[in-house]
Amino acid sequence: MKVIKHIFDGDFGCEESTKNKPTVSVTLVDELGNESYVTVEDQWLLENGLDVGDKWPEDLDQ
Repeated sequence: MKVIKHIFDGDFGCEESTKNKPTVSVTLVDELGNESYVTVEDQWLLENGLDVGDKWPEDLDQ
C-alpha cells in the first residue's frame, strides 16, 4: 500500500496555458518508507478526492 506524502504543484504559470492541463508531482511512500514519484493531472486528483495522507489507488501503482 502506498500513501500520498506530498503534492507539489510544479507547473508555475500553467493557469495561463490553454493547451496543457495543470499537473502535479505526487510523492508516495510505502509501508517500508520507500518513496516513489508520479505526475498526474491536478483535476484527476480533485475528481478522485485524493489528498495528502490518502491511500494511492492500487491499480495506479508504478
